[in-house]
Amino acid sequence: MLAIPQVAVLVDTSRSYGRDIVRGIRRYVAEYGPWSLYLESRDLRSSFPEWLKKWPGDGILARTSDSALLRQLKATKLPVIELRTTVLKHPFPYIGMDNPVIGQRVARHFLDRGFRRFACYLDTSEFFFRQRCESFAQTLKLCGMECSVFEANAAGLRWDQHQRQLADWLTSLEKPCGLFATNDQLGFWVLDAARRAGISVPEQLAVIGAENDKTLCETAWPPLSSVQLRGQSVGFTAAKMLDEWMRNKVLPPKETFLPPADIVVRQSSDIVAVEDERIAKALHYIRQRAAEGIGVDEVAREVALSRSALERRMKKMIGRSPGEELIRIRFTQVERLLAQTDLTLEAIAERAGFKHTQYMAEAFHKRLGMTPGEYRRRNRV
Repeated sequence: MLAIPQVAVLVDTSRSYGRDIVRGIRRYVAEYGPWSLYLESRDLRSSFPEWLKKWPGDGILARTSDSALLRQLKATKLPVIELRTTVLKHPFPYIGMDNPVIGQRVARHFLDRGFRRFACYLDTSEFFFRQRCESFAQTLKLCGMECSVFEANAAGLRWDQHQRQLADWLTSLEKPCGLFATNDQLGFWVLDAARRAGISVPEQLAVIGAENDKTLCETAWPPLSSVQLRGQSVGFTAAKMLDEWMRNKVLPPKETFLPPADIVVRQSSDIVAVEDERIAKALHYIRQRAAEGIGVDEVAREVALSRSALERRMKKMIGRSPGEELIRIRFTQVERLLAQTDLTLEAIAERAGFKHTQYMAEAFHKRLGMTPGEYRRRNRV
């Protein structure tokens, strides 16, 4: 009988992120296997399978939810890679998302869209949620902005009581406001509370969650914008590390953090918060048409302003000229296409509104300090 590695996958499959991790593991096994996989439908509270205590396997990929599961994983004395938390002080190598980058990315997204008032709805149950909130607030602070924080505290409260408290807080916020919910469950609750309070989303309150759980994001009304995590990359990389550990005794790094992917913009945040109506229209036009290769003169004509007036007013409102905003939007498109597609550089240049591929590649390297190819390898979703 062919001897192949036996690996247990103890990953919760109740949310999109966990299912994406499993897909990444599957992709690695399809390319570099075969493996014999133990996999079952799980949530974060699922127990440790008793039979694994005497299982003669080769390795485990796990998302540990509590100290009891941690003790049981230790007792197997097998190579284990942790995919969920660093807080339990486990002895296993860890790989997961760079959570501070999530908060930074949401803050920059709101700032780029002209917001000057901000709030964060914090789930206090996990350290990594706090990291997201703290980096969101810190990024804003460095730009001279403040952030109101509301902590989710549904324990002991009926859901409707919690929603009334949340609605009261949302009502108290100065508008327009950009709100970051540290996970999609909170984002879903925020949108419900805003509707109860008669707050218009996204015109008065723009909302972005994190993890891009499609069930929550697409069921929410309006549909919830969210930061896309890179579960498949985490799963693939974890499987690769475990394979090296099992086969060649190469111990993985203690901690490996991957950056998140793009914000998936849905209706809950699809707006530009600028009080100057013509500049708001200009920003919307740039976002819609930048990839078509438009120039500053076309933007000025669209909003019935002279070029000099457009330059002056946009610089005052968002700190960037129309030309700088056009380039920023185009390179945002380049980053997205590099991370999410296998398109050639020529095709990406065309879709992002660049006439010359070589110019795009050189300017990209200058802006980000890496070539398009390096960016693609580091940020593959």
